Amino acid sequence: MTEKARDKVWLTTKNPAIIFEDNTVGHLKKRLWDAPEAEIDRILADYGIPAAPELGKAGTYIQTTVRNELIRNRRKNDIVLIPVGCTENHGIHTVSGLDTFMVTQIAEGVRRYTAKQGKPINLALPPLNYGGHPYHHMGMAGTVIMPEEVVRETLIYVMLGLWNDGFRKQIIINNHGQLWMLEAALQEFMKRYHLPGIFRVLDWHRAVREFFYPTDDDLSLDSHFIHADEAETSVGLLLFPPGMVDMSVVQDAEGRSYLPDGHFDKSVDPFRRPHRWSEGEGQSPIERAATPQGVVGKPSLATARKAKRPIVAILQYLTLVNDQILEAFPAGKVPPVEETTLRTAKDMEPFLREPMSEGWKSVYELPRIGF
Repeated sequence: MTEKARDKVWLTTKNPAIIFEDNTVGHLKKRLWDAPEAEIDRILADYGIPAAPELGKAGTYIQTTVRNELIRNRRKNDIVLIPVGCTENHGIHTVSGLDTFMVTQIAEGVRRYTAKQGKPINLALPPLNYGGHPYHHMGMAGTVIMPEEVVRETLIYVMLGLWNDGFRKQIIINNHGQLWMLEAALQEFMKRYHLPGIFRVLDWHRAVREFFYPTDDDLSLDSHFIHADEAETSVGLLLFPPGMVDMSVVQDAEGRSYLPDGHFDKSVDPFRRPHRWSEGEGQSPIERAATPQGVVGKPSLATARKAKRPIVAILQYLTLVNDQILEAFPAGKVPPVEETTLRTAKDMEPFLREPMSEGWKSVYELPRIGF
């Protein structure tokens, strides 16, 4: 064994497929992995879950918060969560807005928790209620597909407008199979504008993939996460108000492949296979031919209880991200301009002032550089 290999420490579990790194993220996950159900329930209560959706509630989202209060909040915490969902057929038993409501209700839980700490994180209304989709979803009734360039450009200009309003730490939380479009938007945003800040795209299911892995835990799922299945339906049963999931009409369905198993992974990459699910087409029939039910998996196995641990994991991870960003760069501070962009600190000084304050310049006045 090399010296480098000996220095690497892993936090192990009873399941050989599940290990965590010896760092703050790994220790957080290991603690939640081992936590008894009573502790999981206590954490859910800390985040106010379950709760009614707050998309129209005053003071929850940037767009529903009185500006005077918004400015006060931003001076304490200038991080914004940008939830991204879609409109997509998720089976006859649930709603086509499932992805949007799933991600917004997670973000709302984080806002409630951080508000109790005195520094509420900011939420932006979902910029993509329809979203982009992989090719194999085309033709499905209930699925509304936006062109990739529309998705990318929409997100770029949302990021720019939020940055201009002082929200210079942005976490795009994805809840749908469009990750490559969001990554492309973030990269193009930086190449186009060269702005200092913290910018992330987070595929939240993959961020806590370990907690969607079937194990012998009483709270565990019984099948691997795919689409509109046991995992997503369980999350809906935990988070959604009554009437948005109807288990009396649930249908199970399984996808098909023309090739032997082992090449393409499932939704949260549990098997570390050579390909992510999005890295190919043609090896399997399209959804309309193989699973016209809008389901890939067994939603009939779903219970709200099975979603508790993965939801707690993403809530606590996002809280950790919030805390660590603010510790490194308190509200109003950004990473060093000349280390993270091709601009100079002197040139950026008026643009980095508080919006509408004396001497402030809008980002729309910023000279273009680069491409």
